Amino acid sequence: MKDNNTPILAMVGFIVFVDMLGLGLILPVMPNLIREIAHTELENAAEIGGVLLFAYAGMQFLFAPVIGGLSDRFGRRPVLLITLFLLSIDYAVMALAPSLGWLIAGRIVSGVMGATWAASNSCIADRIPAERRGAAFGMLGGAGAAGYVLGPAIGGFAGEWGTRIPFWIASALAFAGVVAGLILLKETLPPERRRAFDLARANPLGSLIQMSKTPFVFACLAVLFLIQLSAQAQISIWAYWGELQFGWTPLTSGLTVSLYGVLIGVAQAVLTGRSIARFGPAYTAKYSLLFGLPSYVVLAFASSTPMVIAAIVVGTITGMTFPALQGIVTARISEDAQGELQGAIGSTVSLTYIIGPIMMTQIFGHFADHRGFYFPGAPYLLSFGLLCVAIIILWRTLAGDQARAALAS
Repeated sequence: MKDNNTPILAMVGFIVFVDMLGLGLILPVMPNLIREIAHTELENAAEIGGVLLFAYAGMQFLFAPVIGGLSDRFGRRPVLLITLFLLSIDYAVMALAPSLGWLIAGRIVSGVMGATWAASNSCIADRIPAERRGAAFGMLGGAGAAGYVLGPAIGGFAGEWGTRIPFWIASALAFAGVVAGLILLKETLPPERRRAFDLARANPLGSLIQMSKTPFVFACLAVLFLIQLSAQAQISIWAYWGELQFGWTPLTSGLTVSLYGVLIGVAQAVLTGRSIARFGPAYTAKYSLLFGLPSYVVLAFASSTPMVIAAIVVGTITGMTFPALQGIVTARISEDAQGELQGAIGSTVSLTYIIGPIMMTQIFGHFADHRGFYFPGAPYLLSFGLLCVAIIILWRTLAGDQARAALAS
């Protein structure tokens, strides 16, 4: 990585860190806040939580291509700073939410403003050579994971003093990110490499149609979709499942998420680059994904918190797959459409947040109510099956690409 890129990438990493820190802060207190506002029990709170995630993800799905397209037109810096500022305002509004309707509205706005992922990742594609992007994406993912580590831990501690306090902390941190960005963030996309904003392409369907013109990229998007959809079992039901199965408090829930974030951060920021340098991005993507299979099986049948921790340790190796694939697909897309590509990836990921929370929380609620077959770990078995399909597609896609490359040479 070139030295003159370091300050810019460090600042982008800081923005991603702050963004994920704010998101992680509110996770441990969300079950209690929903019960406090809606006056309901844990099982119903889990289903309402799924609706909130649905609203958040729906907006990210719709707006990730828009944010990516706007950053291709106007540059990454203004898009990142404006959306981060509005996110700060939104957290403050949610801290004051008097009803469930206000909370849902806040999550909708958070979803729109949280679509900055496309612009942040586009900064990597702007400044890093194709052969080094996988490692750079891993470092950016590590920054996000670091925020996700501290967020739940701080949110768990702050939640002991009140369910609204983590939202105020998230608001202040997002605003701090804006101030730091105004001072330190430099533009990465020069005017000569920008393209006109096209609404026909700056939407989920339009961006995916563009990506489908490159079948290899489209297949990789399908793999990313299945990986993230399987991960929704952890994201959507973690706090509810942990409280029901093991009697976790918000603090315990936050600490387990933090452990997961630490290990993901190590896998993405440290191990990804080393693995790609030694084995290549295709090998890294293929074999790291296999570690998710035993992890989901253990989670499905876990009978104690130590078993959960063991599953976390094994499963975080799969964190190398995402940045490795990102590095591979950016080399297949033109330089003036990197924001569009990242928007398509963002929409693909966000689609799993639309489908996954409803699907996983409904399955959890069905098997956790003691009225029928009791098996709260059922969502993790579904994740196991989804990951099996992802592995088959990935291995076949990469094998076919290597065969075509061999014939062409």
